[in-house]
Amino acid sequence: MKKKVIVGLSLLMTICTFSQENDTKDLKQTNKITNKGKFFLYWGWNRANYSNSDIHFTGKNYDFTLHDVKAKDRQTPFSFNDYFNPVNITIPQNNYRIGYFLKENYTISIGVDHMKYVMVKDQTVKIDGEINEGTSYDRVYNNDDIVLAEDFLKLEHTDGLNYVNVEFRRFDEIGHYFGINHKNFQINLTEGFGAGILYPRTDVTLLNKERHDEFHIAGWGASAVVGIDLTFFKYFYIQSDLKFGYINLPDIRTTIDPSDGATQSFTFFQRNILIGGRFNL
Repeated sequence: MKKKVIVGLSLLMTICTFSQENDTKDLKQTNKITNKGKFFLYWGWNRANYSNSDIHFTGKNYDFTLHDVKAKDRQTPFSFNDYFNPVNITIPQNNYRIGYFLKENYTISIGVDHMKYVMVKDQTVKIDGEINEGTSYDRVYNNDDIVLAEDFLKLEHTDGLNYVNVEFRRFDEIGHYFGINHKNFQINLTEGFGAGILYPRTDVTLLNKERHDEFHIAGWGASAVVGIDLTFFKYFYIQSDLKFGYINLPDIRTTIDPSDGATQSFTFFQRNILIGGRFNL
């Protein structure tokens, strides 16, 4: 009888222990943050650097190439009115995107990187080719120096250098490596790649010709990105990205004459600060 009681108590304790383990497991599963099936969106701002590039200009009376042309971005100085007023928020260099978690760690998204590309004025570059437009710049050039003065050339993709792209990314929670394991705060590492079209509004003044200055699909781009994501209360996050990419523009409109055009390609390095949210529909 005594043995039966002991065996019975042992079985009861085993059942209770197993039940508690299942309850704990279920509780952990309940508290676990899941992403699969969620949508996300963000808005933010960027700074960008560009590599030097060769720019080839063609028209009825000219065909020349400028070598190693320098350019910079043009971020709007910070003010609450320009950065947060809904009427003006598209003026600064910005990034916006909407996407979907295909799986727990993988997303697909579409967005726009609104950069601004400004050719540095009055720089001296090498030029090859010929100009015959009835101007003071008419001649044949063979690796000669030329100053990019405003009466010769002004070139900007400032409204802007619009990189419309699709991205695939992976997200991994890394907070536990730092001893952070809380349902209301996560640290995520994200990395991925993207590709898309360039839809700039290019402001070009070439040899005092009338400019085109309208939105136009001018080429394509590809990029890779890595970032850190801080998520608060499951739904809101702040993200910082570093993005490196290549842009090829074989069809830049330069003047109102459709026979005039330019081509160029360059790399860019972008630093982004983004504010976003995740949600279920």
